[in-house]
Amino acid sequence: MNPLLGRLQPYPFEKLRALLAGVAPNASLAPINLSIGEPKHPTPALVTEALTGALEGLAAYPATAGAPALREAIAAWLARRYALAAIDPATQVLPVNGSREALFAFAQTVIDPTGGAARVCCPNPFYQIYEGAALLAGAQPIYLNDGMAFDDIDWSGVQLAYVCSPGNPTGRVLGLAEWRRLFELSDRHGFVIASDECYSELYYDELRPPLGGLQAAQQLGRADFRRLVAFSSLSKRSNAPGMRSGFVAGDAALLKQFLLYRTYHGSAMSLPVQRASIAAWGDEAHVRANRQRYAQKYRAVLPLIGAPLATSMPDGGFYLWVRTPVDDADFARELQRQYNVLVLPGSYLAREAHGVNPGRHHVRIALVAPLDDCVEAAHRIGRFARTL
Repeated sequence: MNPLLGRLQPYPFEKLRALLAGVAPNASLAPINLSIGEPKHPTPALVTEALTGALEGLAAYPATAGAPALREAIAAWLARRYALAAIDPATQVLPVNGSREALFAFAQTVIDPTGGAARVCCPNPFYQIYEGAALLAGAQPIYLNDGMAFDDIDWSGVQLAYVCSPGNPTGRVLGLAEWRRLFELSDRHGFVIASDECYSELYYDELRPPLGGLQAAQQLGRADFRRLVAFSSLSKRSNAPGMRSGFVAGDAALLKQFLLYRTYHGSAMSLPVQRASIAAWGDEAHVRANRQRYAQKYRAVLPLIGAPLATSMPDGGFYLWVRTPVDDADFARELQRQYNVLVLPGSYLAREAHGVNPGRHHVRIALVAPLDDCVEAAHRIGRFARTL
C-alpha cells in the first residue's frame, strides 16, 4: 500500500458522523441539513436538454483535451467574465471533470518530491482536497491562517500555493493588492499558484463581481499567466454538481504538462457532458437567477442568525461562517439533538497552525436548502443560540 495514505486525515463529514453517533435528533422537528455545500437549485433546462440531446456521443471515446468547441466556449466565457484581452483555447484552457478532481491531480503534476523538502501552502480554514493532494504528492502542507498576510509565513521550499477566492468557508475575496504580493512571492520563490474559483459566480452585487486570478494577472502586466492556473466548475454556477464539469485555465506550459498527466490518468470528459457544458458556459440568464435565489436566502436568514450570533454577509459563495459562543463541535451536536438542524463544525475545516485552529468556535452553514427550510433553520438556530 502507498504509505502516504496513512498521512491523510479523516474527511470533515466522517468526523461529523462520528460526532453525531448516538445522538437522537428531536423527532418533533423535520430534519434540515445545512452541513454540505451541495447545490439544491434545479439544473437549468438548457443544460439538461443539451445533455440528453447528445447521448449519441456515448458511443465514442472523448479526447482528454476536450472538443475544440468546448475549449472555445470556456475561453469566450473567461474573456467576457474577466475582460481578458486574449486567452488561447488550444493551449491555455483544459476541460476537467469538476474542479475537485483537477485540484487534486494538478498537485501530482507540478510537485517534485525529490529530497522530501517540497511544501504546499494552503489557506486555513480550507477545502481538504488541497491538503490531501499535497500529502499524496509527497509534500508537506503549510497553512496560512485566516487573517494572516502572505508575508507572515516562510515560503522557502514551497512549490505550490492553493488560494480560494471567494473562500470556502469564509466567503472572502482576494483583492488586487493581495494578488500583487502573491505574484511577487511566486516570482521570488518559483512556486505555482492554483486559484480555486468554483464560487466565483455566487456574488450579490451585480456591479462588483469577484476579481479572478487571471484577471488580476492581466491587470498587473502578467498576460502570459506565468505560474498561475485558475480552476472553475459548473457545479455551483449552474447547479450541475452531478455533471462533474469544470476547467483549468492559465499558464500554457503548465497546462501542457497537466494534459500529459491527464492523458495517462484516463480522465476525459464524456461528449454529452461536453455538449451540455457548452450550453451552460454560453448562458448567463440562469446564473443571474441563481444568484437572486441565494440573495433572497441571505436577506431572510442573516437577521435571524446575526442577532444572537456573530456573522456577516460574505463576499461570495453560499455559506455563512458563524462565530459560536461555545465549542463548535458541541454547538453542532446540541443543535442537531435539540433542533434537528445539521451544520458543520468550523474546526473540522481547519488545522492547528501558528498556535491556533482558526476554525474553532465557528460553524459553516450552507444555504443550499429551499428558502423556507433555510428560514426555519435560522429560527431554530436563533432559539438555540439564545439558550447558550
